[in-house]
Amino acid sequence: MVEYNSKLDVVFGSLSDPTRRDILKRISKRNMSVGEIAHYYTLSFAAVAKHLDVLQRAGLISKHRQGKEQIVSIAPKSLAAANDYLENYRQHWESRLSRLGILLEVENKEVKKTRLRSPPSSRLLEMKKPRARKEPII
Repeated sequence: MVEYNSKLDVVFGSLSDPTRRDILKRISKRNMSVGEIAHYYTLSFAAVAKHLDVLQRAGLISKHRQGKEQIVSIAPKSLAAANDYLENYRQHWESRLSRLGILLEVENKEVKKTRLRSPPSSRLLEMKKPRARKEPII
């Protein structure tokens, strides 16, 4: 059965765009007005506002009025949910890769032992001789 979480779909969908990821990176350092954010991009103000709406619907940012400006700040709660989801996979793959690393180390040691025990003449037989190149018949 497929596990479905619409909130995560919205978060990952909003993070799929490089401009939105860059906006998040900028506002993670400090709160910024919409105008300050738009200044960094060659996009129109309306396009930047649409990106901010997508991020807000995903719960990744929040906006509040300060005088005439809208101030944008990061809302890390949705990012935490995405991180928790990915953490399960990170632990799974770290465990599998760790076991693979151990297996490769053991196998490498066994190969080295085998080569040390075999006489030099048998090692020469293991090497493949280059095939003679046939000249094309014209």
